[in-house]
Amino acid sequence: MAVTQQLARVSAEYLAACRTRAEESSDGFHQWDPPEADCLDLDWAPAMLERTCEIAGVSEVHLAALRQATEGGVAMDVRFLNAHPHAIGPFGPAPSALEPLAVRQVSGLLGEIDVQAVLAVLPLDIREAGTLIGHGAEGLVDGPRTYLMDHFEALRGFYAEASKRGHAVVSWWD
Repeated sequence: MAVTQQLARVSAEYLAACRTRAEESSDGFHQWDPPEADCLDLDWAPAMLERTCEIAGVSEVHLAALRQATEGGVAMDVRFLNAHPHAIGPFGPAPSALEPLAVRQVSGLLGEIDVQAVLAVLPLDIREAGTLIGHGAEGLVDGPRTYLMDHFEALRGFYAEASKRGHAVVSWWD
């Protein structure tokens, strides 16, 4: 079973309803089931994206935003999503979330990253590029450029839509 980074953009009301259901249930069943259109599977891209941005010399502010985009934050309490037997991310760190204000800030910073310029610093040889990045990038069949471009653009678009809708973003590994 592959464990991959998952994100969901949800309203504060949705999170509150899940929390209430968990509190009222004898076994903590929160009934977490956000719409598929509001979920993003980032696969194993987060560490590769971060490493590539480090190689490219992306500023610490933008690197921190990228980390927040995938790791979430501590301002929102979503521990109820990690209660056995209904944990949404039983194979990794506990789920975390970014509140709507943080989502807006992260979205803005992700929008400032020039992913073309970031990827341009990678060696043209896909094996060299993969080895430089590490984190499994050396095993990407078509090389890391397309994979990272697709995943970064998906992440940026996901956050832009969450920001536009005033949603929180929950992250977990599953």
